[in-house]
Amino acid sequence: MQSTTPHLDSVQADWKSRGFTCELWIDAPGQVWNDFEHDVDEMIFLLAGACQIELDGDAVRMQAGDELMIPARTRHTVRNTGDGPARWLHGYPIR
Repeated sequence: MQSTTPHLDSVQADWKSRGFTCELWIDAPGQVWNDFEHDVDEMIFLLAGACQIELDGDAVRMQAGDELMIPARTRHTVRNTGDGPARWLHGYPIR
């Protein structure tokens, strides 16, 4: 996990150089995405807010500026744990 808050364009350029797409997502307070599993790795970068990601039962708390790689075939749940919207980026390998 990384704890700096670079500009959105910097994250997009970095992920592209690493072979990943980069899309913005905004979740309302209390939003929960349960039990997702992808066949490919997923990158997540929290731009604003706070969230908790459960990876196969282990909880990772994220604050703005944190980046996380979710390995392929890892069951995960994402929860907005902040008082306001969570703004985050997510991406998958470019095909």
